[in-house]
Amino acid sequence: MPDTLITNSPIIAAYRNATPGSAARASQAAEMFPSGITHDSRYIEPYGLYITRAQGPRKWDVDGRCYVDYFGGHGAMLLGHCNPQVMAAVHAQLDRGTHFGACHELEIEWAELVKRLIPTAERVRFTSSGTEATLMAVRLARAFSGKQKIVRFNYHFHGWHDHMTSGHNSHFDGTPTTGVLDAVAGNVLLCNQNDEAGLARLLEQHKGEIAAAIIEPTGANGGRLPIDVDFLHALRRLTAEHGVLLIFDEVVNGFRVSPGGAQGAFGIRPDLTTLAKILAGGLPGGAVTGRKDILDLLDFKVTQEAGKEKINHPGTFNANPLSAAAGIATLKQVAETDACAKANAYGDALRARLNEVFEEERVPWAAYGRFSTVEIFTNPEGIAVTPTKFDPTGLEAKHFKGVKNAGLVHKLRLSTMLGGVDFNGHPGGVISCTHGDAELEDTASALRSAVRLLKAEGGRRGLGR
Repeated sequence: MPDTLITNSPIIAAYRNATPGSAARASQAAEMFPSGITHDSRYIEPYGLYITRAQGPRKWDVDGRCYVDYFGGHGAMLLGHCNPQVMAAVHAQLDRGTHFGACHELEIEWAELVKRLIPTAERVRFTSSGTEATLMAVRLARAFSGKQKIVRFNYHFHGWHDHMTSGHNSHFDGTPTTGVLDAVAGNVLLCNQNDEAGLARLLEQHKGEIAAAIIEPTGANGGRLPIDVDFLHALRRLTAEHGVLLIFDEVVNGFRVSPGGAQGAFGIRPDLTTLAKILAGGLPGGAVTGRKDILDLLDFKVTQEAGKEKINHPGTFNANPLSAAAGIATLKQVAETDACAKANAYGDALRARLNEVFEEERVPWAAYGRFSTVEIFTNPEGIAVTPTKFDPTGLEAKHFKGVKNAGLVHKLRLSTMLGGVDFNGHPGGVISCTHGDAELEDTASALRSAVRLLKAEGGRRGLGR
């Protein structure tokens, strides 16, 4: 962020004045962590919030300020913070032990719930994170198919490992990001989502070379770039025709858009699925699941009898008992309550309410999204927009990923924090089933205040008018 935006902005000055405790902690952190942070998405100038506790749809910082939370534990907290059943399960497990270094009954119950909810789950292997899950899915696909290349889609996020860096935020020409080998990046083929013709050409061009295609089935970044569901069906059809495995990365949307994830909502059957976040109820945990014949490559006996080389998969915290306890308590509620439906309904109401604010304030921006997510379209290309009638279908990525108004988006986020709402950096966020009428009105009020602060600082021109 340019220094002038930090030093000359009344909004940033107000943020500093409101959060002295976070400023002090950030100064300490800068001496220990690169950029003073432990996760890239927590980077914000002049510094991020330091949170001390959370409950339901809200959280509190070290200065005692309350925020409606749309970060949601990076998407893990579908049930809200400190869900009573989850907390009770974790506390009970703490008394029994946190790590046995052995098999335990909870991992069986956890996997049974995954199989119950995810339509394509024939076998399950737990990991410690979503990144580990996508890494294992790619290795399984290559080993099973005997092919090397992977198709992935521009802007889609599948973790930080070497196979998934080019084409996310940069290197859209497929060249390797720093530290990644040419040979690794060279075996990843990039394509645009919703481009059926381009996908068909790519599959034909590399016929017989592609092990799998991997996609976020609700669209890049959990839906920030909206997906055409017809494209998903075409993806399934084309990959099947070419003998290419299909991997759904449901780390974000698994157990969120529906109890069965995006595949349950859209009626599409991938070969492999990666999971995390809600899977472990707010604790660390991930999984790869799908067809038995593919996951059999992790099986000692099956591979030995077939004369195949087994894929080795250790992992100190695979199916950790605490994560399993939290995951079981969470997935039971996903299966037996209307948690997904409640979060989705709030999403509909929130997007409509925010668009009313934009229209009332005469700002050509819009709230959009599907299911229990919200994204704020800040119109970097300056197109004509009627917020309550906004349809993101067909817009190019530059309309969502543009950097022309990065400074404005930055100050929008700080302004909403000043109003007591914590969106993510897009800006946008994820919703829990505990968000309700009070949070809806508080969010609308914070957005209205933020828009007025931005107008006062930069005028209408800065807001696209």
